[in-house]
Amino acid sequence: MTELAACWPPFGLTLTTPRLVLRPIRDEEIPAAAEAALSGIHEPGRSPFSRPWAEAPAGELGPNMAQWYWRCRGNMSPQEWTLLLGIWHDGAFIGCQDVGAKDFAVLKTVSTGSWLRQSVHGRGFGKEMRAAVALYAFDWLGAEAAESEAAAWNRQSLGVSRSLGYELNGVTRAAWGGKCQDVQNVRLTPATFNRPDWELQVAGHHATAEFLGIGA
Repeated sequence: MTELAACWPPFGLTLTTPRLVLRPIRDEEIPAAAEAALSGIHEPGRSPFSRPWAEAPAGELGPNMAQWYWRCRGNMSPQEWTLLLGIWHDGAFIGCQDVGAKDFAVLKTVSTGSWLRQSVHGRGFGKEMRAAVALYAFDWLGAEAAESEAAAWNRQSLGVSRSLGYELNGVTRAAWGGKCQDVQNVRLTPATFNRPDWELQVAGHHATAEFLGIGA
């Protein structure tokens, strides 16, 4: 029987850090992702996301997440792509780290976003998984910059960015969580990156890079 990764190569991608495994979320894992989100990601009414998707009613959250995963997969092309990587710790699903790009062949720039269930906050997982995708983007995909953003009040997210070497890259105003918010943009380059003292283990890169139109 043909492996699913032969039909959709990103399913063969796995990034491994000392404590975490990052890989694209398969359909049979969507319920675990929905359960993690339903367990709580942030304080009620204090959404760190530009769209407060995690505050959807329980009956809507799972279907919304499934549609989002399917849409991202279906729209992937060398011109625009998003890898939605599930995060596993000791075999348990604990969150998601995405990395994506538009016109990567020209801009060599990726953007990232992430979430973790509240029960694992404060253990350094956010920094470890963001470091993983930065290492993958710079050392394997050949990116020259990684960008992210957070609401200006989100000190936890901005603290992770600062610890990894991201530099402030301007403030914009946006409709964030249904309200006008100041949004802090941050930018990381290989020169400013505070690399971790561990090595990222990567499997399934070449087929994924070819699928994304990136020279392996």
